[in-house]
Amino acid sequence: MAGFNKVVTSYADAMAGLKDGMTVIAGGFGLCGIPENLIQEVKRLAVTDLTVVSNNCGVDGFGLGVLLEDRQIKTMIASYVGENALFEQQMLSGELEVILTPQGTLAEKMRAGGAGIPAFFTATGYGTPIGEGKEVREFDGRPYILEEAIKGDFAIVKAWKADRYGNVVYRHTARNFNPLAATAGKITVVEVEELVEPGELDPADVHTPGIYVDRVILGKFEKRIEKRTVRTR
Repeated sequence: MAGFNKVVTSYADAMAGLKDGMTVIAGGFGLCGIPENLIQEVKRLAVTDLTVVSNNCGVDGFGLGVLLEDRQIKTMIASYVGENALFEQQMLSGELEVILTPQGTLAEKMRAGGAGIPAFFTATGYGTPIGEGKEVREFDGRPYILEEAIKGDFAIVKAWKADRYGNVVYRHTARNFNPLAATAGKITVVEVEELVEPGELDPADVHTPGIYVDRVILGKFEKRIEKRTVRTR
């Protein structure tokens, strides 16, 4: 219901119901806009055999990378290995199943999952290992491969502001995969920097409507920079 209070006050309540073997979709890109405290709660819960869907798997010791330390992730669906030595090590050793997916295809898999579209055709990946074994159809003389949508048991999302009804606003680049992830979870949990009163958010500025959101929690964030680059004066 649009007017239902969705605010929870503990991370245990925010992630209640997460179990071994579930699929978790996480917003963020690199370390920008990642739900860092929700990820830490997943670590604390010590659930295992997870399938995690995200652009990348954080870095060593931060973000989704912390879930690799205790082998909590069984399958990682991502577009990028990133600056993560443990991820690379577990992938090459065969400990971790990694399904590398083109970035735009991954974004559309989430969006389609949230929109109730079971699959779609894309030209990306045709004629490469990505397309092996997938259905091919031709449109306007060009071959396309069939990609299936992704839905998660949980979606964990980082946002800038939200009201208690779950209407959400993202800030700048931190918007990235978060709006797509938010639509694709059976249970969507959003952690925010600021909670506002209903009516304070201009409806035209809302990026994720509350109908998609099940739980909202106010958090404090480190916002670590993955790779600081500066130029000389």
